[in-house]
Amino acid sequence: MKQRQVLQGVLALSSPLLIGLALVVLLQRQGTDRVQAIPALLIGSGLLVTSTLSWRRRRRKLLAALRHDEAHEQP
Repeated sequence: MKQRQVLQGVLALSSPLLIGLALVVLLQRQGTDRVQAIPALLIGSGLLVTSTLSWRRRRRKLLAALRHDEAHEQP
């Protein structure tokens, strides 16, 4: 159980760390070498956006289910 929590923590930090690494590379490189950091920046951003959208969708479904249960419990 503890191992799974550690893994989830590492995975949660992977997208922001990838974005940070890409930004550091963009600042350190010059000229056409900067192009090499763009894929990491795009992938990290895409993962972060996808994660946020799926989190919002799950929260919305959970809220709808809770509201549905409350409506059926009240006389």
